[in-house]
Amino acid sequence: MPEMLISRASRAGASSILGQSAIPNAFSGNNVYIDPVLSSQGMSIANVNFAPCGRTAWHTHEDGQILRVLAGAGWVCDRGGKPVKINVGDIIWCPPGTTHWHGADDGSYMVHQAISFGGVEWLDKVADEEYGKKA
Repeated sequence: MPEMLISRASRAGASSILGQSAIPNAFSGNNVYIDPVLSSQGMSIANVNFAPCGRTAWHTHEDGQILRVLAGAGWVCDRGGKPVKINVGDIIWCPPGTTHWHGADDGSYMVHQAISFGGVEWLDKVADEEYGKKA
């Protein structure tokens, strides 16, 4: 019979992971820090803290991703679309295979909880010029 899984203090006092060092092709702009919460059976949860202008590279999730903005303000963008402003309290569903990026606004940090399903494929970085096209 399945049993529930409780994840306690996942970092156990360890420092946050600097995203640019851990996954060099996954982030650009300013620093991005990752705090893993849980990884189990094709699903992972992490709290991600983006410094102003910090952002992910273009990427896709095999089975989709949920983003829950916990603090600050930022942007999400689907490939071929216009960046959309997101704020604390917003919840974003990125369907399976959607190519997208997300990150902090110029004048704000952003913390989101990322719940990712299946594998992730990191693509090209979001250049400063492309990031600057936010409305």
